[in-house]
Amino acid sequence: MLQDIAPHAYAVEFKEKSPKEGDRLLCYAGGRLLAKDGEELDFPCVTDLPEAMESSRYLFSIDGTAYFLYQGDALSEQPGLCWRELSDLRAATPMWRVFAAMTGAHLWRWYDSHRVCGRCGKPLTHSHTERALVCRDCGITLYPQIAPALIIAVTDGDKLLLTRYADRPYKRFALIAGYNEIGESLEDTLRQEVREEVGLKVANFRYYKSQPWPFTDTLLMGFYCDVEGEREARPDGQELAEARWFSRSELPADERQSVSLTQEMIEVFRQGREPR
Repeated sequence: MLQDIAPHAYAVEFKEKSPKEGDRLLCYAGGRLLAKDGEELDFPCVTDLPEAMESSRYLFSIDGTAYFLYQGDALSEQPGLCWRELSDLRAATPMWRVFAAMTGAHLWRWYDSHRVCGRCGKPLTHSHTERALVCRDCGITLYPQIAPALIIAVTDGDKLLLTRYADRPYKRFALIAGYNEIGESLEDTLRQEVREEVGLKVANFRYYKSQPWPFTDTLLMGFYCDVEGEREARPDGQELAEARWFSRSELPADERQSVSLTQEMIEVFRQGREPR
């Protein structure tokens, strides 16, 4: 999946440090990322954009190379660099650099949308001890936003329920998904999402694994569960346009690297390796 970048090593511990030669610079604007020209995704070094060094904030390191977020004024196009759409990066290579780009984008969106205090309207400042924003006037501390959400594989013996969205650009079959609401347990969210989206009851919840999904600033948690009672899926027509049962033999083998938790869970079911 996206975060599985071994043998590369990701280190996200908070530090205050200045960029040095060889470190990478992540520059975002309007849903785009400034990258090096070329087929493979790569990022400018801080020495490629010396004017950006003083307006950069340390984010994380990969294999000992530090990645900094540019937070200054808009940059003009530079020779050897081009702007790439973040929405297109799921298909880019190598995957570990896609992970770096989208993890940086997650933090960029948070910093960019939290410039003033929502309580008193005064400017927010950076904490010197942790990754947080602080209002010196009223004392509130804000941390990066991560929304918890479920990926739900509903099974019926050797059949898996796949759905198709009604109004999203993504048109391939997927699993049921939904955000955890305030006051809900994960189990409550699972039951509620399945009931609302396809009109089914489920039981025997089995946790699979989690995935940080920086495309939507989300922490995904994957569960398998069994349908209970009525088997006829009735998509709600608003979020889902279609819901169909597929046997293992009907699920096509996916030879691509699984970028998302959804892709991996479908493939795991096809191979009969899902938790029982």
